[in-house]
Formats: sequence, C-alpha cells, structure tokens
Amino acid sequence: MKYLNRIGLGVIAVLSMVSCADDSLLDFEVKKPESIQMYEYLKDYDLLKTYVDRTENPDFILGAGVSLNDYIQKDYRNSFISSNFDEMTAGYAMKHGAIVKDNGSMSFVGVQNFVQTAQEDGITIYGHTLCWHANQNSTYLNSIIADREIEVDPEDANNALKITTPEANANIWDWQLEYTMPTPLTEGVEYTLTMRAKASSAYTVGFWRTDGATTDYGPDIALGETWGDVIVTFTPSMNATRLQFCFGTFGGDLFFDDMVLTASGSEDNLIENGNFDADDLSQWGKPSWHAYTYLIEAIAAGPTTYWTNLVNNSDIENDDVSSFFATEANDGPNPATIGDAGTGADGVGRAIVVKSGDAPSNPWDTQFFIKGPQQLEEGQAYRFSMKVKADKAASTESQAHNEPGGYLHWSMVGSPNVTTEWQEYSNSGVISEAQAGMNTIAFNLSVFAEANTYYFDDIVWEIEESGNSIPLTPEEKRDTISYALETWMSGMLEASKDYVKAWDVVNEPMDDGNPYELKSGLNKAPEDFASDEFYWQDYLGKDYAVMAFNLARQYGNENDIHFINDYNLEYNLDKCKGLITYVEYIEAQGARVDGIGTQMHINVDSDKDKIAQMFELLAATGKLIKVSELDIGINKKTSEATEEDYQAQAEMYAYVVNKYKELIPVSQQYGITVWSPTDSPAESSWRGGEPIGLWTLNYSRKHSYAGFADALSGK
Repeated sequence: MKYLNRIGLGVIAVLSMVSCADDSLLDFEVKKPESIQMYEYLKDYDLLKTYVDRTENPDFILGAGVSLNDYIQKDYRNSFISSNFDEMTAGYAMKHGAIVKDNGSMSFVGVQNFVQTAQEDGITIYGHTLCWHANQNSTYLNSIIADREIEVDPEDANNALKITTPEANANIWDWQLEYTMPTPLTEGVEYTLTMRAKASSAYTVGFWRTDGATTDYGPDIALGETWGDVIVTFTPSMNATRLQFCFGTFGGDLFFDDMVLTASGSEDNLIENGNFDADDLSQWGKPSWHAYTYLIEAIAAGPTTYWTNLVNNSDIENDDVSSFFATEANDGPNPATIGDAGTGADGVGRAIVVKSGDAPSNPWDTQFFIKGPQQLEEGQAYRFSMKVKADKAASTESQAHNEPGGYLHWSMVGSPNVTTEWQEYSNSGVISEAQAGMNTIAFNLSVFAEANTYYFDDIVWEIEESGNSIPLTPEEKRDTISYALETWMSGMLEASKDYVKAWDVVNEPMDDGNPYELKSGLNKAPEDFASDEFYWQDYLGKDYAVMAFNLARQYGNENDIHFINDYNLEYNLDKCKGLITYVEYIEAQGARVDGIGTQMHINVDSDKDKIAQMFELLAATGKLIKVSELDIGINKKTSEATEEDYQAQAEMYAYVVNKYKELIPVSQQYGITVWSPTDSPAESSWRGGEPIGLWTLNYSRKHSYAGFADALSGK
C-alpha cells in the first residue's frame, strides 16, 4: 500500500457546487451557466453509504482511507467520514513505523484515541497493517541484528607479534627478526608457512632461512595495511636452524599472528606459541651481531577471527528453503523441496530433496544451489561441509556463481562422489580472483546419465571474518526478528482488539518482477533502501506470513477476519495468481487466511478485461474479497482535467463496483474501501495534485460520486 499522508477528509454535509438562486426577485429570467447546470443533479444524491443494498448484502462494508490525526479532531472531517462510510482505514498511524520507537518501545496513545473516537461515532476500523516491508522502524529492526561487539578479557586477549622500527634504513638486512627452531628443518623437505599479517604501510618483507653458515633467500612476503593471509612454500638447502624476517628499509609497525609452519605430509605446527597468546617470546629475537635497537612485543592487536555460517536452516529443521534452490527437475518455482520426517541424515529429521531429470544433455541440466546472503571477496577463507546421499550412486560437480545461474568458476568445493548411504563431505579454501563476487555454490546433478534423487542435510558454509565485532548467524537473526515481530503484533492487537475485528495481516508480499516469488531486499544496495524499509521475509523465510497469521490469531480475537493484501493484481494477472498460490502455501502450513485484498490504484484507461479476470481469479478462491484501496486517476493533474475526463472517471468507478458485485459472490463480498474520498492535494505524497476522489478538495460531489453510488445501488 502506498500510504495516504496528507489527505484532509470530510465535511458534515456534502456541499453542492452551487447555491439555489431565488429567480422571483428578478424581473428577468436568469439562465445558469452550463458548467453549473451539469452538476446540479448531484444535489439530489443522499449520503454515500445509503446506496449499499443492505437487503441484498447486509454484510457489505463501505470503507474510506483516513488520516488518524484529522479524524480524531472531531470536526467536519470526522462527520464527513462517519456520515458517508461504514468503516475506515488509517493511512499510516497503525503501522510499525508509527508505533515503534528507535529503542524498541511502543506508544499506542494515538491508536487508543482513534478507537475511542470511532466507537463514539459508530464507525468500525479496519486494522492496517501488521506485517509489511514499508513504513517500518528499520532503524530499530536493523539495530537489533547489527554486528555484535566483541568484549575481550585482557587475560584472554588474542595477541599478535608487533615489531616497531624507528625509521627506514638503507639495506633490507638492517632490520631483522629471527625465530630459532626448536628442531632444525630438514634439508630437501618441502615446508609451508601460513600466517596473518599486516603493516602500518604496505611493505614486502624478505623471508630467509639459515644454519649460520648458509642462507636461503625468498620467497618474499607482501603485507598490506589490513590483516591478510600469507602462504609461502619453500624447501631448505640445509638443515636450517633459524627463520629470518628482514625489513631494514621499513619504518613503522609490522604485525604477525596465527603463524603455522608444517612439513609436507604433516599437520604438526613447528612454531611454538604461533598465536602469540602466551607471554613467552624466547624463541624470537635479533641476530646477536645486530647493532640496531627496535621493539618486539606481544600485544592485543591480532585479528579477532571467527566463522560465520551463511546458510539459513542448515540442519533443515524448519520449512525455510530461502538458502536453497534447484532448476529444471521439478515443477514449481523452487523444486528444492523439504522431505518428510525421517528423510534426514541417518534417518533423523528432514533433508533437502532434489530430483534430476533423465537422459540429460549436460551435467548442469539439473543444478542444486546453496545461496549465501553476501558476495565473497578474493582472499576470504571458507569451509564447507554437508551430508549427502542419493537413490543411486553418482558423481557431482560444483561451481561458483554470483547468483543461481550466474556462473563464475569451476569446482568451487570439489566434485563429491555420492553413494546410497549418508556420507559427510567437506572442503575448505580461499576465494580466488576468479571466484570473487560469488554468493552461491552450484552442484551439477546431471553428471549421472539417469534420473536420480539426491538428499542433502546438515549443510554448513562458513566464511572466516575478523574485526572487533561479529555478525549474528542467520539463526540468531531469525530468532531476534521473530521476537520483534511477535512483540510488535501482540502489542498492537492488545491495544486495539476490543474494537478492531478485521486486519490486513500481511501486506504486499509478492515481487513485481517475479510474481510467484516473495519480495526481497537481499539484492538491493544499501543506498537503494528507503529509510523505513525492512523485509521480514529475508530473515524469517517463506514462512514469515505463516508466523504473522498465527500470531494475529493468537493475540487477537478468534473470530477476527484476517486478510492478505497486494497491489497491481489487475495489472499483472500472474501476480494475482502468485498471491493465490502463496495463500495456498500459507494454509498448507496450518495458518488460516480469511480474505484477499486487492488495492486497485488504477486509471481511467486501465484494462477492463484484466480487472474482470482478476475478480474471477479471486472469486475462485472461495475467500472473502475486499477492494482495499480503490482510487482512479485520469492521467492528469486537477488543473488539467476536462469534463470528459471526469465523465470517464465516473464510468470507471461504476465499472469496478459493478464488476465486483457481478463476479464476487455475495457471500464473499467483504466490501470496498475508497482510499482517497477527496481529490489529492498538490502537496500529498500519494498521487499529489491528482483528481482521484469522489469529492473535490472542497467536498463537492463529482460525477464519480454518482457513478459509484449508482453502481452500489444497482442502477
């Protein structure tokens, strides 16, 4: 819903466009201008809600969009609404952004005043809206899932080795740091040195080995200004007793941490206290002949490293498949399905199930994707593991993608061989230049020439990160956002449930470009987010609406009427079908959806055939159907509108009402809400300056009023 911000509503009685002249006072006949005569018939119309046929449909509700602050003033705007309508929907004041403060506290004073005023006037309130991606306090919601600051106990500090030189000298050997090996390295054996390192300014350190008589030079070690991984491999030409790090031409600070030296075929670290967390630096020092002085110390400056799992629902405990996707093998938009209980690893829990097609042309004809929430950078360390089996033994292949289907590089995590028994497969590495920007691991499942069924469970894809804060895991974010949604919904429902009996529970869930998929903010750049935009579904997954409907039932009234609502359903019939499919999914998970709302922000030239088809599709659901936010533009500003435009607008209003009454069975007609009863002021954020209403800004009836009223009454 594109909410109504500054539309003033109502006068006590509808004003006619002209007053009645007493022609008997004149000694000649006065002919009224034609422009006035054509509107005089509107004076004969009654209040709008009187045109609802209460005999034919006693439950039909005629609603209006209102500004809460205007309505509770108890002036002409209040009387105008209560005189003409049965129900009202607050444009903004009952939404998350209006209620929740930046610290998470909530204020329902305005809502309580709104409810009290409505009760006094005998007009009902339609609750709008409980779960939406817009008009949210995103400041608060993003703050509760922000990276968690790491508190370090000084005694448990993650230390690093810091070397400080006062100035740059002429020769690289002028500054040297030696590590004395507890046991000499073996001539001819290949060794690998890994560590984390950085420098106060970019510098290349010389790395040498010596036995006191002979020295091996290189490979050099390039350091940047931020922590990075160093990996060097060498084979000494002697039984080296010392490792030498040379930086004589450097002035500033060098930092080494997490140093590991292993011989080929061994995992034993030959560097004692390689993480520098102990105080013992006795193996480190300057050559005995060195005349220069510089500082060597262990400090709490090492990178705080941690591993973050990128996979939602990694153990497949719930119905969230947002991290998983498959192509081609099954019907539906996401054929990566969750198996029944007992399909999981070793017969415990559930697994992701993917079926490959028969007689494939290419290994990638069926692919299984595991998608993370961020793109990975070159040099980023990762670890991957999963449990996997298939109905028939087969081999698979893996790829790096920047989105499902966006191939970047071959063999991301190797080529797992799959048997008919559960096996754990693992792989680790560092993101290469060719893999940079990837956020998806793809498995080719059509390497095997026959149709097959694969089962995946306990999928873990971790990346190593460092810094003074740690991001929450997807599971932690899910728990946090679940709690925030429950807190918000329970608070709003408790504050209003004594009077509000119908709710827009989930608003605008479907994506415009992919109308069978949910909206998402995962692929939006931070600068593209509105200040009040927050996508609950990105953290709670496809079942976010299931949770919302269950919470509405839990904290509201058992017999409340609960709607799902979206826009452009008459413009994009696939979006209408996608919404209906999503309703079916929600109910398959055990929640109840009572009705579907269609917003219908349309124009005089909107496609009438599609409007009729939309109503037919919605009627076939058997649900209550509500036209939730009807307004009709003329593709012009008010200052440009002609008599022909207003006649066309009246005809379109009449068409919508007539088609709703014709195609939606009476038992499914909840009613129609006129979103902007008057034309929109120029300064309004909603269709500003457009003549979209049934009344002018001066509360004079328009031709659209007559068209709407006549259609309501069946004329």
